Amino acid sequence: MAHATTQDGVKLYYEEAGSGAPILFVHEYAGDWRSWEPQMRFFARRHRCITYSFRGYPRSDVPESGALYGQDYAVADALCMLDHVNIPRAHIVGLSQGAFAAAHFGRLHADRALTLTLAGIGSGAVRDGHEQFKRDARATAARIREQGMAQYAASLAAKPTRGRFKQKDPRGFAEFVQHLSEHPDVGAANTMENYQGARPSLYDFEDDWRTLDVPTLIVCGDEDEPCLQPSLYLKRVLPNAGLAIFAKTGHTLNLEEPDAFNRELWNFLALVEAGKWTPTAPADKGAALV
Repeated sequence: MAHATTQDGVKLYYEEAGSGAPILFVHEYAGDWRSWEPQMRFFARRHRCITYSFRGYPRSDVPESGALYGQDYAVADALCMLDHVNIPRAHIVGLSQGAFAAAHFGRLHADRALTLTLAGIGSGAVRDGHEQFKRDARATAARIREQGMAQYAASLAAKPTRGRFKQKDPRGFAEFVQHLSEHPDVGAANTMENYQGARPSLYDFEDDWRTLDVPTLIVCGDEDEPCLQPSLYLKRVLPNAGLAIFAKTGHTLNLEEPDAFNRELWNFLALVEAGKWTPTAPADKGAALV
């Protein structure tokens, strides 16, 4: 099994396939390296694709200390992955928690990102609910420590942002829940408490977003209510971003609608490569129709 070792000695499990312009896939809280299999199979036809597990997740090391988890570590670990496989620049594709990591990767290491894809981004980021989101995350971490990941994974089926996935693809959803139930309790609780429960709001970095001109694709399901407003916000403040909304779709975009997700990402990368994904002229934003 292949591992990259971070500066603080944590081993991150990864897999790669294909050749060409590199893509680094960064998974969500409820995922791991397996979450990107539909994309690995599709994009490896033309790209060098890397998928990995966050610290605390299956096949990666699981630090006991909560102090070794958080958004800063997630960004540093993504950079570590690129350095380990000797990739100077890559397309960075993230979902949910991974999209937060991808956005801040672009903010801090724009020179290492060919593009950014931010899917299902923004849960808990809006200002009027941000502190409550963090309190809820810390309470969820306590429940995971008490009850274990198997029970937490089973409870996900009742969440509104996951219901469409179960309805559309019960077999795929069952596999998703099974994979989640296999996550180490310690790593899951530490991640929930110290990443989800401690990360700052996306809105705190508006000045940085307004100067981040890396080509960016934002993708959101129209039934992923917590992410709709933040996705619109990022579309407005990022100078070279486009926004795609998937109808009747929830949070787990890349698994719930793999064909649509792959087409959208493929088209984005093709437009960037052709030099046709360009910033919107400032005068065009908010312009009248007549």
